[in-house]
Amino acid sequence: MVQIKSVGVIGAGQMGSGIAHVCALGGYDVLLHDVSEERLKQALATIEKNMARQVSRGFVAADDKEAAMTRIKPAAELQSIGGTDLAIEAATEDEEVKKTIFKALSPHLSPNTILASNTSSISITRLASTTDRPERFIGLHFMNPVPVMKLVEIIRGIATDADTYETAVNFAKSLGKTTSNAEDFPAFIVNRILVPMINEAIYTLYEGVGTVDAIDTAMKLGANHPMGPLELGDFIGLDTVLSIMNVLYEGLSDSKYRPCPLLVKYVEAGWLGRKTGRGFYDYRGDEPVPTR
Repeated sequence: MVQIKSVGVIGAGQMGSGIAHVCALGGYDVLLHDVSEERLKQALATIEKNMARQVSRGFVAADDKEAAMTRIKPAAELQSIGGTDLAIEAATEDEEVKKTIFKALSPHLSPNTILASNTSSISITRLASTTDRPERFIGLHFMNPVPVMKLVEIIRGIATDADTYETAVNFAKSLGKTTSNAEDFPAFIVNRILVPMINEAIYTLYEGVGTVDAIDTAMKLGANHPMGPLELGDFIGLDTVLSIMNVLYEGLSDSKYRPCPLLVKYVEAGWLGRKTGRGFYDYRGDEPVPTR
């Protein structure tokens, strides 16, 4: 098995910065790449702030935080990621975008580099087929927010070999995560169950069964969920929710996975949730206010 010492992370958004965060705290040298130099700067600032919060709460020692921050380096060029032991793609949940990244990275990979995708729904087998090393390709689905959530779903493609799988499991455990093995079916385990629930909550709103507040209150107090499904959809990003529903609908050909028209309308309006300031709640004031 390959010994992982360095990790490349492609995509410096919420997921990519979180993955870089936990990898650096885990003792790995991290290269963080993004096409946007501004997003890279923002990601490093976010990681610094989040680690400082962990220090203030006693979860991380101040010396460990300082050492971790020195292990994270911005990488302006994608090809520099090719020299790492493990390259994790954490770009937007769009299959063509991910395939384009892997095709561009492939010529620059070291012979032993393992490739991973943080996709939350897309076929690992299909993504692996665009590379020169499907046997060294695996799904590592971290949960959001990465520094807090304990689970990593491990998804093998049809060609993934046993050494790659064992290396991935050991790597995730070295970060203090618990792993769950999922077969390579649309949306795997967590999102196959979770995202249709959010979609059903949107249908419940669409059909007038309840208001935003009523639906979220009912699920928080009636099912003991820490966050209502509409609030959770806003947190995930409604564009991501729609993308996963489309993967399920197209991949399983079952009408129960049809995206709610109201979800489509919100995404078309650019009301994607917290990241855009409006979704099923308006976040532009002091307190979130339901938009319906």
